[in-house]
Amino acid sequence: MTFDRKVLSASDVRDRLGKPRSEVVVFTNGVFDLVHRGHIQTLTVARGMGDLLVVGVNSDASVRRLEKGTGRPFVGQADRAFLVAALECVDYVCLFDETTPTKLIGELIPDVLVKGSDYDITDVAGREIVQSNGGRVEVVPFAKGYSTTGLVRRIRGYQG
Repeated sequence: MTFDRKVLSASDVRDRLGKPRSEVVVFTNGVFDLVHRGHIQTLTVARGMGDLLVVGVNSDASVRRLEKGTGRPFVGQADRAFLVAALECVDYVCLFDETTPTKLIGELIPDVLVKGSDYDITDVAGREIVQSNGGRVEVVPFAKGYSTTGLVRRIRGYQG
C-alpha cells in the first residue's frame, strides 16, 4: 500500500468526507516535524473517538509563519504528510497553508475536533465551526515530557 493515497487535497477531503455522511469523522492537526510518542498518543486517542481520523499537517510555509524556530521545519511537508499517513490510526492527511486549520475544518466540518491539553478549549482553531454544526471539541491529555521543542533543545545542546 502506498501511503500517499491517504494524503488528500482540501477539495478531496470535502468531496470524500463532506456532509452528509454516515461515519463519525475526527479531525486534529499539527506540524509533526519530529514525530514522537506524544504525537502518536494524541493521534491514537483521537482515532478512538470516531470512525475516521483526518489529520491536518501544516505546510512548510505555514510552519515558517508559526515561527517554530531557526531552520524549521526540519522535515519537508511531503515527507511529514507521508510519515503521518503511514500511521495505522490515521485514515487521511491533508496539508494546509494557513497558520491555523480553520479553513480546512470549514471544508470538512468534522464531528469531533481534537487537540492536546496544551490548548485551552476556547483557543482551539475551528471550535466555533464544529460546535455550530452539532459537533464537539475534545482536549486530550498532553504526554508530559514529549515535545518537538524539547527534542530540538536536547539535540542542539548535545556536545557529543
